[in-house]
Amino acid sequence: EVQLVASGGGSVQAGGSLRLSCAVSGFNFDDYAIGWFRQAPGKEREGVSYIMQGTGSTDYADSVKGRFTISIDNAKNTVYLQMNNLKPEDTGVYYCAADRTRFPELGVWVSWSYWGQGTQVTVFS
Repeated sequence: EVQLVASGGGSVQAGGSLRLSCAVSGFNFDDYAIGWFRQAPGKEREGVSYIMQGTGSTDYADSVKGRFTISIDNAKNTVYLQMNNLKPEDTGVYYCAADRTRFPELGVWVSWSYWGQGTQVTVFS
């Protein structure tokens, strides 16, 4: 059974940092893309970043490039999203997701098969 458990959210002042974790189980990292998505109140869910361990490829939404970094710790079966220089517009519920695909798409969140519960990130000015 595929399971994803997200953690690490919190409340931080603009310019601060947070690291989100997504503990995964039930599948082989090499076969799946792992992504982070977020949803602000009243807005549609949007893709933030993904990583593919099998190929080493990553991608980021333009709004977070240069500020967020996604990584995998294979020993811990955990995917991290390091978020630096946070802005109030980064506020939202962050979800991790997984999909067995060679061509993950951040722009089509409904195509991702497995989801963890969300973790709240609040950035205040």
